[in-house]
Amino acid sequence: MQNIGAYGVEIKDVFESLEAYEIAKGELKIFSHADCKFGYRESVFKRELKDQYIIVSVTFRLSKNHQINSSYGIIEEELKKNSITNPTIKDISNAVIAIRSSKLPNPKEIGNAGSFFKNPVVDLSVLEEIQANYENVPNYPAGENKVKLAAGWLIEKAGWKGKTFSTYGVHKNQALVLVNYNNTKGSDILALSDQIIADIEKKFNVTLEKEVNII
Repeated sequence: MQNIGAYGVEIKDVFESLEAYEIAKGELKIFSHADCKFGYRESVFKRELKDQYIIVSVTFRLSKNHQINSSYGIIEEELKKNSITNPTIKDISNAVIAIRSSKLPNPKEIGNAGSFFKNPVVDLSVLEEIQANYENVPNYPAGENKVKLAAGWLIEKAGWKGKTFSTYGVHKNQALVLVNYNNTKGSDILALSDQIIADIEKKFNVTLEKEVNII
């Protein structure tokens, strides 16, 4: 629904089409790649068609002549740790699973909604301002004079990582994840996210956007 992606790859890269049920008319409709209007963590189903359709099936187009993508830095580190120099698809898969398992809490054990914030895309001038105080700011090209920053890095540098407030807080291993330790109200989690957004705006002049849907 939101063009999910991680470690340099997004759903839109292999998406062919989907079938969705239009709630108001009780009819099925096919959406092409163009129809879905994919963006970073975005699609037509999160904007103008939100709550109007139920996605029932998705068709992906995969290549038999695949190209290994291990360019995302942390994947390379995981491969080196396991002495893998010529990785297969399975090696990349195992590396991603290991990375995510080490950083993200199991929702069966700790209540969470996964990554709560999008990685912000900002002007190059904003990156340069941050680099004046933090030389090694993680950043990735995102178009002409634009870069994508790591929201988790910003939140961690602002001092939020691992903070606990009664029965909820920010996960100790991944600052993007807000956690519910024991019967916390949704309003408390939402309030915490707003506090983090305000603090990042103040400290880095960067506006974070929530990735999750608020119901």
